[in-house]
Formats: sequence, C-alpha cells, structure tokens
Amino acid sequence: MNNVEIITGDALFEMRKIEAGSVDLIVADPPYNLGKDYGNNHDIQGFDDYLLFSIDWLRHAHRMLKPSGTIYVFMGFKFISYLYNILDRELQMFFNSWIVWHYTQGIGKTKGFSPRHDDVLMFTKSKEFKFHLDDVRVPQKYFRERNNMRGANPGDVWEFSHVHYCNGNRQDHPTQKPEGLIERMILASSDVGDVVLDPFSGSGTTLRVCQQLGRKAIGIEINPDYVSMTRNRLAADFAGFDSVDPRMERVPFDLRRADVRREYLQNHKHWFLRHHENAITKFEESVASQYGQADTEQSEQLIMLEEFVKRKPKSADASGSSQYAGPTRIK
Repeated sequence: MNNVEIITGDALFEMRKIEAGSVDLIVADPPYNLGKDYGNNHDIQGFDDYLLFSIDWLRHAHRMLKPSGTIYVFMGFKFISYLYNILDRELQMFFNSWIVWHYTQGIGKTKGFSPRHDDVLMFTKSKEFKFHLDDVRVPQKYFRERNNMRGANPGDVWEFSHVHYCNGNRQDHPTQKPEGLIERMILASSDVGDVVLDPFSGSGTTLRVCQQLGRKAIGIEINPDYVSMTRNRLAADFAGFDSVDPRMERVPFDLRRADVRREYLQNHKHWFLRHHENAITKFEESVASQYGQADTEQSEQLIMLEEFVKRKPKSADASGSSQYAGPTRIK
C-alpha cells in the first residue's frame, strides 16, 4: 500500500495546487530563520520578509484544511509569538495548545541558560475537531482504583530526546524531529486513512510515521537530496519508532495485588508501546526491578497479544479512532 506522496518543489508554489478543504491534519516544521544550512538553501531572510513568507504559507494551510482539521506548527523563540498572532488574529483559527517540546541535550552556553526546548502551536480550523485522547495517554504514576489506568493526559510539556548521531535512524539533516513526537500529533488529531500534509518535509519524519500509522501523507520538500533520503527511509525495515516519551516505560507504583498487576502488565505494552518494540526491554527491566522477575516473565505473554493485534485488520475503537498495524515499508 503506497500511502505516501513526496513532492519536490517550493512549498509556497506547491501548496497552491492542493485542493481547498482536502487535508485533515498539517504538521509543519518550517525553517526558523536562524541561518541553518539545508543543502541547497539557507533559512535567512530579513525580518519583514520572513513574516510575509509565514503569512503566505499559513494562508494556504488554512485554505487546505477541512473544517474539522488541525495544524501543529514548530517554531523557535524569535518568531513564535508572530505565528500565534497570524493564526489567531489574521486567520481566525481556534487556539488549542502551546506545546513545549523538552529535550535534555543541545548547545551549551557559558553565559546564560542553555536552550532545552522548542515550541509547537496547535490550532484548529473550527470548534469541532478530531482529538483522540485515548490514543495518546501516558501511564499513571500510581495505581488507584479511582484513577483511569488506561492512562493520563500527556499534558503540554513533552519530553522526547533528539535523534542522536549514534542512532541508526539519524538522517543527514540539521533539524530532524523524533518520530515519537510526531506520532503523538498524528494519533491525537487524525484517523486511519486521513490525509496528513507536511509542507516542509525535510528528513521525512512525518511521512515515515504516517506510513506506519496508516495515514495518507503528502510531503513537500525543496531539496531533491532530502527527497531521495526520505524515499530510502520509507523503504527501510521498521523496528519501532526512534524515540519514546520516558513515561511510557514507567510502571505504576502500588500494584500490590498480583491479579491486578498481571492484568495491568498485560495491557501496558498494547496501550503505550505499540510501534515502540525497541522500548519493551527497558519496560520489562522496570517491571523486574519494581515487582520481581516473575511478573516480567508473565508480562511476556503480551508478545503473543501484540502479534495477534498486528495480524488483525484495522477497526474503530471506542474513542472513534482507528488503530492500524502496518504497512512496514513502501514499495
């Protein structure tokens, strides 16, 4: 199933060709105008020119979104407030969240505090929009009967590590975003089969995540070398997304009753670690440390459950969202 389209070209020109009201979700990581080297171009413009560029592409994004659509926009500190004003005052979109992506490593300052976050604006086109909380919950810290053990709202501060250069999924791109970060946006704000647009595709992270989650993805990228890189990335075998919220691997405290603990552990991997098979070992180590090796061995029954789930066709869950288990590569 080829559910990904990659367009080589300038976003401002190519976005004009996309039909109005045809896109369910936009995940945009535009250049921050900080002088980064993107191979065949640098993101350095005058202040006013950059604002005009931002107004232009955001107007096209607004036109393309369905009434139930959502846009997530990454931006650095210098222009984030200006983008907020464009979305809020000029385009009359509906503000939902100002998300902080927190990472633990980055450039170090000797005078002043080192930057350790990027900002992400979440706006919707109308008050009636898709949002699937059950698909993006994080594990509770403590077991309580009154708690929803299906998980808690992840909040608006998200910790995901950068994709380090030692990571096998690291691409030759200066601003590659973690797959787990994009996964949360796509699961929360779209359904299986929905159209997701990334107008500044870069290293292809949004397209890769959509490929694995069964969304129809459209990526626009001006650099043909990055387009080739993305095609190779989409053709590679999938062994789990390259990043995970650290909370997904935690085991709730106070699971004292063995029967309750076993039931919870049998659900945890399916609820929180789907598409993160590479994080399961760490989770099982946490179980063994907290509750003993016996529970770890019993939790391995989940592997059989996961294999069963992967073989099942897509189906809608109680939240109205659809779960999807493939494909693993694009032909």
